[in-house]
Amino acid sequence: MTEVEVQLSPPADQGGNDEIITESASVVHGEPPQDESGPPEVNSEMEVLQEKVRKQIIKEGHGNKPSKYATCFLHYRAWIESSQQKFEDTWHEQQPLELVIGKEKKEMTGLAIGVSNMKSGERALLHVGWELGYGKEGNFSFPNVPPMADIIYEVELIGFDETKEGKARGDMTVEERIGVADRRKMDGNSLFKEEKLEEAMQQYEMAIAYLGDDFMFQLFGKYRDMALAVKNPCHLNMAACLIKLERYDDAIAQCGIVLVEEENNVKALFRRGKARAELGQTDAARDDFLKARKYAPGDKAISRELNLLAEHDKAVYQKQKELYKGLFGPRPDPKPKSKNWLILAWQWLLSLFYRLFKRERQKAD
Repeated sequence: MTEVEVQLSPPADQGGNDEIITESASVVHGEPPQDESGPPEVNSEMEVLQEKVRKQIIKEGHGNKPSKYATCFLHYRAWIESSQQKFEDTWHEQQPLELVIGKEKKEMTGLAIGVSNMKSGERALLHVGWELGYGKEGNFSFPNVPPMADIIYEVELIGFDETKEGKARGDMTVEERIGVADRRKMDGNSLFKEEKLEEAMQQYEMAIAYLGDDFMFQLFGKYRDMALAVKNPCHLNMAACLIKLERYDDAIAQCGIVLVEEENNVKALFRRGKARAELGQTDAARDDFLKARKYAPGDKAISRELNLLAEHDKAVYQKQKELYKGLFGPRPDPKPKSKNWLILAWQWLLSLFYRLFKRERQKAD
């Protein structure tokens, strides 16, 4: 492997091997909100940002707030307040929204005001009046919003880029987009080394947002290779973060994205195997480790994980053997039940009385 992501623990082989995949024992930043019928209940204080925009914090963010013309990346869900009907969900679509503060569409004015008052990583509930949403007429195409509808947004600000000219992704050259994504990846690596996992994931997700599917579909040849050289390590490093956070299903999903592009990627196979093993999916984990060993036969970390699985299987077999032995083994000899000595004495006296009574009857006859 030519790309070396974050080194998560001392390499299995101290001989200077650059292909480090050892670890300590689409877009997924943060815990995705539960897919409920209506907006979440939030008990935090209501902050008035503007006459028609109010905010309640669900999860605190960090750092500064975006200024005018900052390019923001966010996930959101939107409901019509009166009917609680959801009409938009970027989490479900697995594609974050790009929003340039000050250059947003008219119907997103209220959303932009809310986002400009959020920090990176923050999740909040926004209450937006119809005047700063879809207006008096509403919208009868997609999304379908009735006239004069107040809106509730659940928003997570993934991150933002401060640019004086407000240059959006679509206005960048291919080289510019790949360059910005690579810088985000490097920032994420630095944060990972500081054990700031959530913040590192924000940087990786920002990098991936610059290299979204719509962009990748247009790339061929060396430009696609350049983009994948940045994008795939971001997915793999997100998987490493998610394993540390014990979010194994999400880690498996990140590895799967890489394996669609590179089915023999050793790091993706190894990390997916680690996540599957933690979930108890030992057969699937073993398959991943064996395939990874095929392409990296000398890697000690892979051998160690396979040995751990073998020891686990042996322990399970011994436990099952003991269990089945108890169920189907020879029946033990029955032991006489102990009886109360008073009952035994009484039974002896009755027997003696019966014999004496019988003897007297024989004499009388």
